[in-house]
Amino acid sequence: MKKLLIIFFTLTSIFCKAQDFHLSLYDAAPLFLNPAMTGLVEGKIRAHAQYRTQWNAIAYKPFTTALASFDMPKGKWGFGGQISNMRAGLGNYNVLSALASVGYAVPLDKNKYHNLSFGIQAGFTQKQVEYQLLTYDNQWSTLDGGSFDKGLPSGENFNGQTFFQETVNFGALYYYSKQQARFNPFVGFSAFNLTRPKESFTGGPNRLPIRNYANAGVRVNISELLYVIPKILIYNQDNIIQQTYGVDIGYYFKGEKFFAIAGIMLRPNDATVPNIGFRKDNFIIRMAYDINQSGLKTVSKTRGAFEISLTYLGRKAKVQSVKNCPRL
Repeated sequence: MKKLLIIFFTLTSIFCKAQDFHLSLYDAAPLFLNPAMTGLVEGKIRAHAQYRTQWNAIAYKPFTTALASFDMPKGKWGFGGQISNMRAGLGNYNVLSALASVGYAVPLDKNKYHNLSFGIQAGFTQKQVEYQLLTYDNQWSTLDGGSFDKGLPSGENFNGQTFFQETVNFGALYYYSKQQARFNPFVGFSAFNLTRPKESFTGGPNRLPIRNYANAGVRVNISELLYVIPKILIYNQDNIIQQTYGVDIGYYFKGEKFFAIAGIMLRPNDATVPNIGFRKDNFIIRMAYDINQSGLKTVSKTRGAFEISLTYLGRKAKVQSVKNCPRL
């Protein structure tokens, strides 16, 4: 059973209509969530790294995702870049992406509390698979009780094991930034793979579907020390629709001078994701674990994915007139 699941996941990655990878701590990685967040940082710079490993319970080679990003504000503009890499399955299916990102923020009122930001990303993606490591229907042999024989012809026609494609993404974000307000709402929309690049290892007509994100939430400032952020993310790509509901609770410990955050997220029919985080000085660290609730939970024994992120915020050059939201 385990071997069949591994083969299923690997072949699905290669031959079916492709779906982009995702993160549970999606709002920890601003340039991954929305290009419009480029440069929306209270400081000189923001450097971010994130790592995710999934399906250790059922896969010989678990699926891994790693990304690193860097961005900085320059007046109303923001500039940055992101590198990400995803690897999955026995065939070492690998997706490497490198993107440059530009954002532009516009205050909508004279007090600069209501703000609208736009962003665009562009770059390239390399996709690769070592198809020689995989086995196929034509290689099944009935000798000695039945097994796969890689010495037999596969019957598959591969044009190559590597190809490149362009990547263009766009995003928009509204946020209310008044620091003394009880409520700081935010609403964002982002669209990825706008050019729908062609992708196929066999020369087929398959094109990558556009991936859409819509996210919203509100920071409720209960006191100077305590806040709550209910939030939602809706993900759509081709005929796939996924919703994530979550809430974060943050508390500032005055004596130790650090923020602590705890949260829970729910992706219906997929996973429950508890998470924790801390901010001390210029560093933010967050961790999450996916408790699998999908149809694979019997096989996986509810074990899903572990994820960790680390963010560094450079010191402020001066107090900004436009405060940014959402924030930890």
